[in-house]
Amino acid sequence: MKWFGTKAAPVAARPVLARAWGSGAVALGEWPASYEAQLRAGVMTNPVAQRAMRLVSEGATALSVGGADQEARARVATLVGKSSAGQGLVETLACHLLLHGNAYVQVLAGADGMPGELYALRPERVSVEADARGWPAAYLYRVGESVTRLSPEDGAGRTGVLHVKALHPLDDHYGLGCAGAAAGAVAIHNAASVWNKALLDNAARPSGAMVYDPGDGSVMSPEQFERVKREMEAAFAGAANAGRPMLLEGGLDWKAMSLTPAEMDFVGLKAAAAREIALAFGVPPMLMGLPGDNSYANYREANRALWRQTILPLVAKICGGLAQGLSGWWPGVTIAADLDAVPALAEERAALWERVAAADFLSAEEKRAMLGV
Repeated sequence: MKWFGTKAAPVAARPVLARAWGSGAVALGEWPASYEAQLRAGVMTNPVAQRAMRLVSEGATALSVGGADQEARARVATLVGKSSAGQGLVETLACHLLLHGNAYVQVLAGADGMPGELYALRPERVSVEADARGWPAAYLYRVGESVTRLSPEDGAGRTGVLHVKALHPLDDHYGLGCAGAAAGAVAIHNAASVWNKALLDNAARPSGAMVYDPGDGSVMSPEQFERVKREMEAAFAGAANAGRPMLLEGGLDWKAMSLTPAEMDFVGLKAAAAREIALAFGVPPMLMGLPGDNSYANYREANRALWRQTILPLVAKICGGLAQGLSGWWPGVTIAADLDAVPALAEERAALWERVAAADFLSAEEKRAMLGV
């Protein structure tokens, strides 16, 4: 996570930062390159990518607030639990961070000067305005012709815009999301679906070939060829005419054609592409109902792996960013995932509670700290 807007050292002591120009998603063949095109082709039209996104983003909702007085914890919990433009704040940030690699939160002050709302900004609309040394001086939020300049800090030196980003090894300003990595597998999966649909529209096989053999070696005239072609398209093409009997004139013979089993193996192709999509999103393929994946002994282990390897690290990154941004108003506040509210981790938490409760050499405060209470 890279945190912008925190004055940790004099500007002269900071290294120079720069964009990694051309390091974004690159178009490969017909694969979409822009973030919006990737979402339209992937998340909005591909069932595997959409389900993977929902599994991760909807799981990142149960949070606990601590490390401050009771009133501060209550206010921070209310802020984090509020909806952002009708959507859950943490769920929206998890979606942005997963897909785009960047999550931006604008801190809107209330009448008392304290944070009154945390608003999640769409990451594709935000760009970093850097100073002479490459460090972010402001954020530009573009919607159509409108451009709003947002400052990383308010007049009192407290955070105005929170920027949480996933690790990008070649970019100092922006994070790396999974939408670009999954674009190729999504394109293959979508193309296989379109191809299968076309096969079904033609009775799941190429229709065949019309052979003209009158016996004397003559050929059709251009007028006869066009007439036969029009009649075939009008009376026998498409799924509605599948299986319709054909009446042929003298000299015409129908040679049926079919695809080989290797050519018809689009089920395996789609399954392989779907597993790559799930891999890019960090979701075990078993949870997606994909065949041929036996990496986990059962569904319960796969669900636990999803939480331990994908959802909890994502939530920890978001919680750390929110806590650091709000510490200017409530020093020492902490935000973390509520592990006791995760059904997939219930057995692990129950075992931990039993071990801690049985440890007589620990004080009550030490037990509470180990349990995260």
